[in-house]
Amino acid sequence: MDTIRLTTAQAIVRWLLAQRIEIDGVEEPVFPGAFGIFGHGNVTCLAEALEPVQDRLPTWRGHNEQSMALAAVAFAKARRRRQVMIATSSIGPGSTNMVTAAAVAHANRLPLLLFSGDYFTHRIVDPVLQQVENFGNPTISVADAFKPVTRYWDRIVRPEQIVPSLPQALAVLLDPADCGPAFIALPQDVQAQAYDYPAAFFTPRTHRIRRPGADPRDVDEAARVLAAAEQPMIIAGGGVHYSDAVAELTAFAHDRGIPVVETVAGKATLVHTDPNYAGPIGVTGSTAANAVAERADVVVAVGTRLQDFTTGSWSVFRNPDVRFIAINAARWDAVKQHAVPVIGDAKVSMAQLDDRLGDYAAPPAWLAFAQEQIGNWHDYLDRWQHRDDMTPPAYAQIVGAVNDLCDDDDYCLSAAGGLPGELVMGWRSKSVGTFDCEYGYSTMGYEIAGAWGARMAREAGDVIAWVGDGSYLMMNSDVYSTVFTGQKVILMVCDNGGFAVINRLQLAQGGEEFNNLLASSRHARPARVDFVAHAQALGALAEKVTSLEDLPAAFARAKAADRTYAIVVDVDPYAWTEGGAWWEVGVPEVSQREQVRVARAQLEAERKHQRVGV
Repeated sequence: MDTIRLTTAQAIVRWLLAQRIEIDGVEEPVFPGAFGIFGHGNVTCLAEALEPVQDRLPTWRGHNEQSMALAAVAFAKARRRRQVMIATSSIGPGSTNMVTAAAVAHANRLPLLLFSGDYFTHRIVDPVLQQVENFGNPTISVADAFKPVTRYWDRIVRPEQIVPSLPQALAVLLDPADCGPAFIALPQDVQAQAYDYPAAFFTPRTHRIRRPGADPRDVDEAARVLAAAEQPMIIAGGGVHYSDAVAELTAFAHDRGIPVVETVAGKATLVHTDPNYAGPIGVTGSTAANAVAERADVVVAVGTRLQDFTTGSWSVFRNPDVRFIAINAARWDAVKQHAVPVIGDAKVSMAQLDDRLGDYAAPPAWLAFAQEQIGNWHDYLDRWQHRDDMTPPAYAQIVGAVNDLCDDDDYCLSAAGGLPGELVMGWRSKSVGTFDCEYGYSTMGYEIAGAWGARMAREAGDVIAWVGDGSYLMMNSDVYSTVFTGQKVILMVCDNGGFAVINRLQLAQGGEEFNNLLASSRHARPARVDFVAHAQALGALAEKVTSLEDLPAAFARAKAADRTYAIVVDVDPYAWTEGGAWWEVGVPEVSQREQVRVARAQLEAERKHQRVGV
């Protein structure tokens, strides 16, 4: 057997380079690049192996381990899970900084490959710099913190262990059902050790994303349930994008006369002018989609994990006889709410179901009802645009104005705070697959880092990242990263003076304004941040817009700019788009505040509408 003598780190890099994937008939690298911050846990070995291959596996320098891994997550989403970026860190805090990003990838079912340095396996020098010692179990390191938030976890303690481990990690990254982050801990001494690896281990291999079909018996049962429906609806989740099932779902809906609503991850499955589009559903949804859900007798959930924001904490489906059909590659998601499970690839499974349905179509009056509801919703959004009594403007006005100004292939990206609700409700998608709101983990700080990764992944259009003042202050170093690496994005920095959406929730549940808006937080100097000066200091171009009338010219300048451009605008912290469903949060059973007691009573009333899984 032919062998090649390499260090563990060198062998890992050589194997990564050998992995290819077929995308629409074209071969591409599975791993097109890596994000890296080097420290003593990875600089002497893994970095030494990465440096000579920059032409084939470029390494991009990050400025925070969490944000560079978040950029990798956003890259994977923009590439529809067909390519995977790598993130590597040193030991200790560099490693644990990536735990949040791993959780983001896990919650959103997105691939991410993490290589972290780890402590010496021989333990002779313990405790090393940045080591957290476990007094009862010396085998534990901070790398173990990744176990709850990864789909695959391994610690390499002998060089030959990468031979079985790396293919297993890749299998998870490319699996349509188990897709999520893979984490590999690399002790410093093991990275440096040499081994005679089989040459065949580095033979180039081309991978394909599997498209498993559903069990025909499950498809028959789903067809039987749907064929009896008078008021069916389709929920389009993120899995529709990942399986490239948009065309199949759209044709299915058109042919069968079924309204389609979208989850946060599934937004931009249909363009907003599609006759079957009924809007976003749930807590961050529209009155249109929620009205359809309230009456629906059969719900076909495609590629969605049915998060509480989608289901309104399971309160939006009010028909007592409603049935669920769940088309999903993941068994875990397909069996929720005692649905008829159709476990398989969405593209294949939609075709299977279509074959079984014969000439079934929903009564025309049902789609007409949905079209009336979405028409009313669009009228509501339009009324926001014509208001002239808002100073500063509301989110809805800014979102609507930029939506009108953007090109069809621009990519809208956001994550946490008030912007997800405003964008999911108010952004009217002009083309398919042009929206990313990280709401599986709702991660403050994803916005700027995610825009960096999405820009790397997308060939056409601008990436427009929406970020609140709170998220900007939490993680902003990748403004510099976008400039440094030449990955231009447009930042819409919306300053509402604090954490306004949580202030809204606090007030809505009877609480006093406390510790959310800057004005209601303990302070000595209530200064507002000069975000324009800060963005400029990081190398970006920036300006502040003080009126909606000035926004078109500012946006045109941002479009024409040769680097990242930040548009800063003050936003009313109390004006919100309304239309979403109820959301269950904990409200005290006992309180001295009458407002809290009223909120508790409202909670008990709304809980009567919740489904309990049957």
